[in-house]
Amino acid sequence: MKKTILFLIFVFGACGYSFGQAIPENPTPGMCYVRCITPDEFREVTETVVITPSFTELRVIPATYREVTERVVIREASVEYVYVPAVYETVQMTYASREGAADLEVVPAEFVTETETFTMKQATTKWEYVLMEDCNPDVDGDCMVACFVEYPEETRTIETQRLVSDATTRERSGNTVESTYSKRVIRTPARYEEREIPAEYGTITRWVVDQPARVESVTVPAVTETIARQELVAQGGMAVWEEIDCDLVLTPNILPILYELNSAALTPEARDIIDTYLLALMQESPGLRIEIMSHTDSRGSAAYNLELSQQRAQSVVDYLVANGINRNRLEAKGFGETRLKNHCAEGVQCTEAEHQENRRTEFRIIQE
Repeated sequence: MKKTILFLIFVFGACGYSFGQAIPENPTPGMCYVRCITPDEFREVTETVVITPSFTELRVIPATYREVTERVVIREASVEYVYVPAVYETVQMTYASREGAADLEVVPAEFVTETETFTMKQATTKWEYVLMEDCNPDVDGDCMVACFVEYPEETRTIETQRLVSDATTRERSGNTVESTYSKRVIRTPARYEEREIPAEYGTITRWVVDQPARVESVTVPAVTETIARQELVAQGGMAVWEEIDCDLVLTPNILPILYELNSAALTPEARDIIDTYLLALMQESPGLRIEIMSHTDSRGSAAYNLELSQQRAQSVVDYLVANGINRNRLEAKGFGETRLKNHCAEGVQCTEAEHQENRRTEFRIIQE
């Protein structure tokens, strides 16, 4: 008994409920319980709905036509201009192949010789003392004679050149060398001659109105349809406990669905699996809400895999809805390659079976 109580405590704790909340009465050992909100109850009623009321329809009787032929101008008369090229003749032209250039001759400068006398030393006078011959003075200076001597001026005559005319040049004429070349000159200039182009005619066929369009009125009867609709009988919302196998609550449950490569379409085998695992469960427990989780392997880009997994999860939801399950009871979630079950990450060499282990669809019960 003690082991049974401990087991039930573990189960309710795993399902996300505390003992502060109401718990189901007379629980079965080894089972889990999910608190669900009872759905609304509906009944089916039929009524006739006017889809389109009776109305007057206007019908247009199209116009009738008859065929006529006409002669028309398909090309108007015009003129064209014909180019007549210029006529040339060849003449000989004389030109100076080498111009006669004047040579320059240098006329040297002219000079005249002149003389010029320069005073090299001016005339001077001075006293000079001379000792007299045969004189034996008793006293120094007795035999000295003072003479006043005059020295004449010293001059020098130098020849110089005076410029009469500076150096100049004079021209000496040269001869011009002439040659000839051929030149084509216009004898008759180019011109345009005008020529007439006559009009061209053709025959066309056209349809003209024989009788104009008219309108006729027709009464169109009303269109009705008998529809079946759901009418609320009892408001849901009461919390009840659903007994569920613990394996469906504690861990995500794998649906062995195999998809075609790069496809989210459900194969006939996949539909059988959904019928067995999910459709029967949700029909037996109308209060359950289920989350569909799809995954891919690591091959392909992360963004592509995320989108593909979302499409695959949504395809399961759409199938269940088509088989009578309320869409509000279902959620679709794609995880791409973010939750690999083995080592086969991007770039890792793996077998196809190992990749298939990651390419899976799971479901779990969503608790209120």
